[in-house]
Amino acid sequence: MAKLKTKWICQNCGYETPKYMGKCPECGSWSSFVEEVFNVETPQKTNSALNDSKVYAINQIKSDERARFKTGFEEFDRVLGGGAVSGSVILIAGDPGIGKSTLVLQTANTIAKSGRKVLYVCAEESATQVKLRAERLNVNSENIFVYAQTDIDNIKKEIKNIQPDFLVIDSIQAVFDREITSSAGSVSQIRECTNVFTEIAKAENITTVIIGHVTKDGSIAGPRVLEHMTDVVLNFEGDKYKTYRLLRSIKNRFGCTNEIGIFNMAENGLCEITNPCEIFLSERSKAVTPGSTIIVASEGSRIITAEIQALVGTTNYPAPRRVANGTDYNRLLQILAVIEKRVGLKFNNSDVYVNITGGIEIDEPAADLGIALAIITCSRDVIVSPDTVLVGEIGLAGEIRKVNNIEKRISEAQKLGFKKILVPKGNLGTSNKFEIEIIEVEKISDAITSCIQR
Repeated sequence: MAKLKTKWICQNCGYETPKYMGKCPECGSWSSFVEEVFNVETPQKTNSALNDSKVYAINQIKSDERARFKTGFEEFDRVLGGGAVSGSVILIAGDPGIGKSTLVLQTANTIAKSGRKVLYVCAEESATQVKLRAERLNVNSENIFVYAQTDIDNIKKEIKNIQPDFLVIDSIQAVFDREITSSAGSVSQIRECTNVFTEIAKAENITTVIIGHVTKDGSIAGPRVLEHMTDVVLNFEGDKYKTYRLLRSIKNRFGCTNEIGIFNMAENGLCEITNPCEIFLSERSKAVTPGSTIIVASEGSRIITAEIQALVGTTNYPAPRRVANGTDYNRLLQILAVIEKRVGLKFNNSDVYVNITGGIEIDEPAADLGIALAIITCSRDVIVSPDTVLVGEIGLAGEIRKVNNIEKRISEAQKLGFKKILVPKGNLGTSNKFEIEIIEVEKISDAITSCIQR
């Protein structure tokens, strides 16, 4: 008879210990350990797809351009690095109700219409429920096969029978292996099931999309090794009460890790937004009010123009509020400290609110100048010229530091019809092939005098 033992596993990071611990020493989370039973005589599973491979000199290996195929969504292809790679494992995570299943089902439909066979494993819903969503999304390809199953052994048999080109697992937290005694969704189950699907994808050259849950702090649920086992990790983010969705690349072995794809959630599913700049600025009031600025941000190869709004109000409380929507909170505190020290404005009796319109998130330092000018103009009841764009990182000494992709940012501002753009001094170099007026600023005080209208 097999010998059974128990161990305690942290459900956040996968740390193992022979006894219960209140706090995980690896990730610092509290009350995250769950007792799991395992068979000490069970042999370790190996990845036959890798063990059966041969040794080649790198100059003897031939690259296959046909290994990458289009998904039917340009935005999805952009994030993947030009399309999906055959045999790759793609992990998509996001908040509940954000549209993960909708995105994958629409993608499966376009791939199936191109002649590829798709197997959609719905581990959380019945086949009838998937059919109802498919009718709403106009998904009707005969090459899509739906299989409502949670047992990984049955899923493996069906994969062998159908031999799909594109496999969807929705979701990995609901799939379980009977050889593992812990419940579905535990660290052991997620790790072993993902390892099985990865092995199948590599051995059979099946492009596999795995949908994963997220924890309350927004991180991917399950062990950290889950992200290392997959080839691509994508985060589908946005406010489910708004229409815009962002597909952000966190890890990509076949492309850039800073790419984003932008979608609009409509009644009949997700629609691509190929020109997000005009959409994010379309609701901007023509009568510009204090506390409004325009920035040009860079997300991978994409340039996004967005509006930053700031509101500064007096408070009687000893601890004024600082609220940042769409930007980093600590970055906001740093910008406020620089303004107080280098400009002379005081905010110890003022609440400060900063918002990136459109529901998008911009974390890059190039937005610092736009955030600072939005706060300053609202505090002093003045405005930035509506035809002016701001680009620049603010240092602790109040200097405006250089940013990357400056020529692409200037070109995008010129294309959208802006007349002026403030850039860090020396960032552009000696070449100036643009028709837009370029104002180089060295300090935050120079930016205030260059663009503020009273």
